[in-house]
Formats: sequence, C-alpha cells, structure tokens
Amino acid sequence: MKLATVQIDGSRCTIQVDGVDDAPDGGEVTGRIVDRRGLGALLTGSATGSSSGIRGAVEAGLRRDGDEVTVPFADLLPVVPSPSKIFCVGLNYREHIEEMGHPIPDHPTLFVKYPSALAAPYAEVTVPEGMTQKADYEGELAVIIGSRLPGAQGGASAAQARAAIGGYAVMNDFSQRDWQYRTQQWLQGKNLDRSSAFGPWLTVADDYDPVAEGAVLRTWVNGDLRQEHSTADLVFPPVDLVRYISNFATLEPGDVIVTGTPEGVGAGSGRFLADGDVVRIEVDGLGAVESAIRM
Repeated sequence: MKLATVQIDGSRCTIQVDGVDDAPDGGEVTGRIVDRRGLGALLTGSATGSSSGIRGAVEAGLRRDGDEVTVPFADLLPVVPSPSKIFCVGLNYREHIEEMGHPIPDHPTLFVKYPSALAAPYAEVTVPEGMTQKADYEGELAVIIGSRLPGAQGGASAAQARAAIGGYAVMNDFSQRDWQYRTQQWLQGKNLDRSSAFGPWLTVADDYDPVAEGAVLRTWVNGDLRQEHSTADLVFPPVDLVRYISNFATLEPGDVIVTGTPEGVGAGSGRFLADGDVVRIEVDGLGAVESAIRM
C-alpha cells in the first residue's frame, strides 16, 4: 500500500495510490481519497499506527470518501507536510564515512531538520544568494513513524521499534556545506526553507522493508549517476535508530527519521550543484523525488 499527500482544490488530501505513470514529459498518479486532512492526521487517527492500524484507517476512509482522482506529480506535497519532529542521521554508510574522513561512530550522529525545510517531491528548490557556493545533494531513506512511542530510559525493544514504523519514503537532505561546517553543529547548513524533497509517497512497512530487501538508493544529477548503494549497508538501520531515539524523545505519528546518505555526494568530489541542475533520488520499491535547482 502506498499513501500520498496531494493538493486538491487548495486542500491537502491523502490518497491511496493505485497507479503511477512516470512519463518523461510529466508523470501522474491515480488513486482514491482516504482523508481530506493529510497523511499526518490519518496516522494520528489510526487505531494503532501499525500497518494493520493504517490499513484499517484507509479502509474506513475509502468507505467515507473514496473519490477517484488523477494527480500530476507537480501536485504531490511532502508526504508528511508538517511532522512534529525530523531527526536526521549523519555518517551512517561506511563508504560515505570514509569519503568524509571520519571514524565509524559508536552512536548515531543526530541533528534536526525543521518542517519548513521540506519540499514537495517534484518542486523547484531556490537557493538564495549567499548560500550557493557549496550546495549539495544527499539521497536518503526516510522512516515515517506510524504510532506513538513514548520516550523511556532504556529505550524501546526491537519489537516495539519495528511496530512503531509506519512506512518508508525518500528524501534529499539538501545541504550547504560551507554553512554546515561553520561550526561543529550542522543545523545551519541543513535547514534551508523548502529545500528537502520528501516523498513521493509512504510505502507501508509491512508491505516492503527496503533494508531487509537490500534496496539500492541512487542519485542522479542531470542524468549522471552520482550515488548507488544498498541500504543494507547502514551502520545503524531503522529499528536501531528508533530504539536509540526513544531513549530521550517520544516519537509521534508522522515523525520522520532520515537515515543518512551513502558515498558520492558533491562534498566528496568537489562537484557541487549549480543553477539549472536537476537532482533525482530513487530508492528501489519506494519511488523517486526530483528537484530542479534555481540560484
């Protein structure tokens, strides 16, 4: 099951995606409306937030509404437009850690991204003057929390963490490297307004586990393949990240954990983004996001 957040008549709606036409001249999705408030509301309102709970909420929504729609990719919104928390993980693929000259960490390297940094999966990204020198792409697997997981000393069990994962999506952790490394804290280089493409939809966790399947993440810039790596190489996979974060923070439905990027970013080669570049990021089984860069 795939669930997308779309713009219909000026409102955010959740649809169950029934078909995808990824045409080169402009793709579109077909589906049925299950909630006219957006995916975050559907997750919060589901019985448990587990895959079975999400399915129950979708079935109830289809009975209430179920209108069939066809939506161009341009009308897709960030799959969770306003999560309460976005945790990002740095240095989580072994080859990327070596590329950036860091040791393998003993604990996840965490920083936060704000909802204002999220962009629609096929929207243009505008980089303002003064932040264009070292603009960079980072293809990443995103984990979307489906059920509330209270923070507690000792953290969640593996079973609890796995049950709390509602599904998966794709994100570009868009970065400004010169700003990122102004200090030891990365936040100022990771939160440019409307820069991080997020979507294109949520794939329910029980239907597909990209890490267990060894799904490959790929990033292209202007059709040139820059990143290609299996998500199975994550130092800290999704369940471990959920467990770690649950030691100190309550995870709410719709919260997002962005799991890090593999080798091949612009910072590793000096090939940073320029005006007019098109960045496409795809994860096997989860779809793709694509951003045209304007400077």
